[in-house]
Amino acid sequence: MTYIVTRLCRDCIDTACTAVCPVACIYRYEGDDKERFPNQLYIHPGECVDCNACEPACPWEAIFPEDEVPKVFEADIALNYAMEEAEDDFEVCDEEDHEQPSPSEVEANKAKWGYTR
Repeated sequence: MTYIVTRLCRDCIDTACTAVCPVACIYRYEGDDKERFPNQLYIHPGECVDCNACEPACPWEAIFPEDEVPKVFEADIALNYAMEEAEDDFEVCDEEDHEQPSPSEVEANKAKWGYTR
């Protein structure tokens, strides 16, 4: 099993997850097809070792185990797997300093994508 970055990461990109990933399997898309691969991070499904380090590190709560991805984000599973077809357009994402989102920003982002628990 792999972990999946959902659209909750889209345009919010925080690289805290990359700092804790022991196998450097979190990537950023550097290609030209921004419609197919939106501005977010991606976990390479063939490289992920299912360690669960990334999920709690994500301040946007955008990462889920594949078998626990909420229904509203099911399409994001295929999106993460699609990166394998375009590997040459992805680069391992380095950690960058970011200001942490507030709890209200996290909740607003979830509401934006229709994720309510």
